[in-house]
Amino acid sequence: MWQRIEPAAGGIGQVVDLPDAPGTADVVLLHGFLSSPISMWPIGKALRLAGFAPYLPWYETWSCPFEDTVDKLCTVLSERAIGTGRTVHFVAHSMGGLVARAVIARLQPIRIGRLVMLGTPNGGSELADFAAASPILRTVLGCAGPALVTRRDHPAIAALGSPDYPVGVIAGNRPLPGLLRILPMPHDGKVSVAATHVDGEADHIVLPVTHTLMPFDRRVREQVLAFLREGRFAR
Repeated sequence: MWQRIEPAAGGIGQVVDLPDAPGTADVVLLHGFLSSPISMWPIGKALRLAGFAPYLPWYETWSCPFEDTVDKLCTVLSERAIGTGRTVHFVAHSMGGLVARAVIARLQPIRIGRLVMLGTPNGGSELADFAAASPILRTVLGCAGPALVTRRDHPAIAALGSPDYPVGVIAGNRPLPGLLRILPMPHDGKVSVAATHVDGEADHIVLPVTHTLMPFDRRVREQVLAFLREGRFAR
């Protein structure tokens, strides 16, 4: 059973799994841009059934600058002692992967486990470039624009560097109709496969899924579990 807890004044809320055992390791699930923890519920449920303890925070992506979002999440995770005394993994969709990398870099968890990123624009998104170039569409990106464009000179993004922990990247190559000429092929409708790569990644896999529906896809959930357990995707 899942319970919704409304965002507090600090801009961070949560969806938590209430019953059953505490799990063998914490897993922080971070949603993407203009999304919510609801999108990560299917993965969270699969993780709980597999013996993990999922934590699904809500955070503002449009009206809150990237670095402020990271600050608030770090505070909440520290206050809740997520990962204290046991391994903590991260599973993140889209922009959530960038947030996860920044949070890990800031907190430096002693027992950091693995990070799985789903369609994360590690190299930026050409679709964000297109929106940022338009005075009208630029407003859609809000404060997240500098973190999403392919020009990676935003201070918080430029400081991420290469991860020193195992990272698995899942990319999609089945876009919904439209926008095919904006993004280089192959892509998932919002992020090109090439842009999902990150230096030092332990594994990378491409699945026939679209960007928005990644967290809801059974094949994605299976690969997330495989990487958290084995440090590599199932092939």
